[in-house]
Amino acid sequence: MKRVLVVGGGKGGTALLTLLSGTEMMEIVAVVDIYEDAPGVQLAKQNNIRTGQDWKRWIHEDIDIVIEATGDEDVFEELLQERSKKTVVIPGSVAYITSELLEEKNNLLSELKRQTKNQELILNSIHDGMVVINSEEKVTFMNRSAERILGFKKEEGTSKNIQELIPTTRLPEVLKVRRKEVNQKLELENGRKIVTTRIPLIGADNELMGAFSVFKDITEVVDLAEEITDLKEVKTMLEAIIQSSEEAISVVDENGLGTMINPAYTRITGLTEKEIVGQPATADISEGESMHMRVLQTRRPVRGVRMSVGPAKKEVLVNVAPVIVDGKLKGSVGVLHDVSEIQSLTSELKKARQIIRNLEAKYTFDDIIGDSPEMTLALEQARVGAKTPATVLLRGESGTGKELFAHAIHNESNRRHNKFIRVNCASIAESILESELFGYEEGAFSGAKRGGKRGLFEEANHGSIFLDEIGELSLHMQAKLLRVLQEHEIVRVGGTKPINIDVRVIAATNVKMEKAIVEHTFREDLYYRLNRLPIFIPPLRERHSDIPGLVLHLIQKLNQDYGRNVREINEEALRYLQGYDWPGNVRELENIIGRAMIYMSMNEEEILLSHIPELWQHPKHSTDESETLTEGWNGKNLQETLDLYEKKVLKEAYRSNQFNKTKTAKALGVSIRNLYYKLDKYQIDRDSMQDFS
Repeated sequence: MKRVLVVGGGKGGTALLTLLSGTEMMEIVAVVDIYEDAPGVQLAKQNNIRTGQDWKRWIHEDIDIVIEATGDEDVFEELLQERSKKTVVIPGSVAYITSELLEEKNNLLSELKRQTKNQELILNSIHDGMVVINSEEKVTFMNRSAERILGFKKEEGTSKNIQELIPTTRLPEVLKVRRKEVNQKLELENGRKIVTTRIPLIGADNELMGAFSVFKDITEVVDLAEEITDLKEVKTMLEAIIQSSEEAISVVDENGLGTMINPAYTRITGLTEKEIVGQPATADISEGESMHMRVLQTRRPVRGVRMSVGPAKKEVLVNVAPVIVDGKLKGSVGVLHDVSEIQSLTSELKKARQIIRNLEAKYTFDDIIGDSPEMTLALEQARVGAKTPATVLLRGESGTGKELFAHAIHNESNRRHNKFIRVNCASIAESILESELFGYEEGAFSGAKRGGKRGLFEEANHGSIFLDEIGELSLHMQAKLLRVLQEHEIVRVGGTKPINIDVRVIAATNVKMEKAIVEHTFREDLYYRLNRLPIFIPPLRERHSDIPGLVLHLIQKLNQDYGRNVREINEEALRYLQGYDWPGNVRELENIIGRAMIYMSMNEEEILLSHIPELWQHPKHSTDESETLTEGWNGKNLQETLDLYEKKVLKEAYRSNQFNKTKTAKALGVSIRNLYYKLDKYQIDRDSMQDFS
């Protein structure tokens, strides 16, 4: 649990206090403000959290995070100076953004609750009964008219199977066939006769969500006819409901001319009633076709169509349905939803996530698969190294997972809340590598940015930097790096003033460093600086016992990438993989499993030996060692070699043609009689081959 000190009890501090009080991962030690009556201080007292006017009283306690919510830069700088090295100070801008987001969240929740309540009020006010079921045939909603007609309360029916409540219902049938039933007569167990319309609920992606039934008690038709005498009053009431709705609604007649819009529609589109009523349905369209006209032509509803409306080209989602009375088309009604703001927020969130993802380590030790003695030793050494500030040198062949170890070491260290910068020394040109690592001053070279540029070591200050392929550095760059490791300072290109840095270096190489020192391609003094904590990551050929776990992990990962549902690998295929040396290590294993899954059928859930491509110099089938042919002379005479090769070709052709002799003879271009002779000569038969297929 992280111990948090909140400095500032204003709007931002109060918002953060409200937010953090709801999580068990944070313990608020105290709330500090120079004003005792600040809202954040009062809220802290209500929650039995300590308060005060001087943050220095708590700064030297065991504090993990200090949130500066005053907005005063001087306070922020003073906090940075006073805090311990392990304490993270979060600036006031974060508090302000958090308060704004919290306020916006509360407003959105209030708006959602209000709209939901309005919808329920409308549905409960209609005279027709309505029952909604989900895809499992269970009741999820029924209005008051349904309670009255069916004779039981909503609480009694909700979550029960519809057939328990109405045995004669046909809603389950509507779910199966996905077709609506209009104006169907039905007699209930309580003796009431109703006319019902049943409609399936199908989402925009054709997903079946359930079904609903709207029904009228025809035993009361006469009473209703006597009560509804003033059509004008009914029309006025309906118009009042539409006008008060927060959903943007527009209505056109059968000719496509606008007849009604509500204030919510004007608010979204910017178009007034005079600009819409009596005008063609295309009057509000900025981009795209009119969904009203499409519905009038097809007599079918449309859902979730994206289009732009109004002079401001507001982006909306449109649902439009036809209005049919007594089988005659009378017009259509459309509902608009403003999505531009949601898109903007989603885009900003994606950008923020991408920035964070690029500056943080992705993996932990839990992501490293392997419990062989060799891998267990490497993991134990890495965990020990993570707790110290010493430079770590990861050694191992390409594809063994050195970068994975680097991520995990950073995430396990006390620098995990700071940046993790990754640099591939072999992928950056020698001419620009120095300026990339150490930065440059203004005017250092042609094309240099005004004001200069911070290097990657400065970016990683108080964090970690991962130098992959460090054995590829030139001797000149090795000398520069040695100074950084010795003096903990860098000098920008074109500059003279040293800059102090606090960076933990994690290096990796697949080069044999000792040989490079002998060949004078790597500095011996740098080697001893880097080799404080060497960790040797074993190749896959030395830990075959880890292959089953790695394969299952890769299957889960590739299922997400390829949209598959592969669950396992069979024993024969696993034995084949464990018999290979894997020169490309885990990277090669992932490649082979990925290729196998690509060529599997979508409904297959188990990887078989037949799915795995044949590995280099590792044949899948061999019943006799003498049948394994290599290129060139194999030490046998020419006839024996030809016989061995002919036997191999015959067996492969016979298997490829599903052991059909006629097809095999035709494929090989020999007579059926000649094929029988050769099969008998080499003692090839279907039963013996199936044992190895």
